[in-house]
Amino acid sequence: MTAHQNGTISSEVSDFLLNCFVRSHTWQLSFSLPLSLLFFLAMGANGVLLITIWLEASLHEPMYYLLSILSLLDIVLCLTVIPKVLAIFWFELKYISFYACFLQMYIMNCFLAMESCTFMVMAYDRYVAICHPLRYPSIITDQFVVKAAVFILARSSIVTMPIPILSSRLHYCGRKVIENCICTNMSVSRLSCDDVTINRLYQFAIGWTVLGSDLILIFLSYTLILRAVLRLKAEGAVAKALSTCGSHFILILFFSTILLVFVLTLVVKKKVSPDVPILLNILHHVIFSALNPIVYVVRTQEIKQGIQRLLKKGC
Repeated sequence: MTAHQNGTISSEVSDFLLNCFVRSHTWQLSFSLPLSLLFFLAMGANGVLLITIWLEASLHEPMYYLLSILSLLDIVLCLTVIPKVLAIFWFELKYISFYACFLQMYIMNCFLAMESCTFMVMAYDRYVAICHPLRYPSIITDQFVVKAAVFILARSSIVTMPIPILSSRLHYCGRKVIENCICTNMSVSRLSCDDVTINRLYQFAIGWTVLGSDLILIFLSYTLILRAVLRLKAEGAVAKALSTCGSHFILILFFSTILLVFVLTLVVKKKVSPDVPILLNILHHVIFSALNPIVYVVRTQEIKQGIQRLLKKGC
């Protein structure tokens, strides 16, 4: 009796073949060098940031705990995507097992949603800090961070769980060549000989409701922050208030811009090379992860001083 007859997960394939950038094989090796450098930069920078926040008592504050969550998410996303892509480029290790493919799909979707939600919580943190500074210590507490972390994890893991489940239950009729470097929902479900309308609708709905609602709340927070800042009369108060939000705003802008460009390339995919969305998807997982800690270290004096103190202790 087959898996299909039992009503369990059904597939005629035990693994998939990730087939990406086939039109420009020599370009793979050229691209792999900057990609590997970005990967090691992202791992190193986020590692340094996490160690600094962990060891420096002066950084044991809610804002830096939230930043730690963001760094952890970046590390996991990078490790989920980039090593496999480099293995394809360097060693032609294109095969990925059936279950590993859907695990990668789940982690990518779940952790992207978690990053978006973390940005929303960080925007709320900055809103309280600037618009209600006297109430900040009583609202943004360590307990608040724990509750926020539980909410981020629960919401993201629950809403993204159906994506790999729906895709894994499709029948693939022996088709196993994924035209991508990673197991995205759309790339995998395209191989199925079943109707994938539900998969596509659910992915679309989650993308716009989860990421869309987060971006709307972030935009609302910054609108209120800007309105409060413009009312400040003290000399230098506006610049000081905006500088506390600068790092966060830069990262949100970059995060949303890459996502927007990626979506636009999918919409007009007939007018661009099929390699472009794949390239943007890969870069989104590594450039942002490398940029996040660097922006905070450069723009946040407390983190910079914390790293300097740790270096002096090490010497």
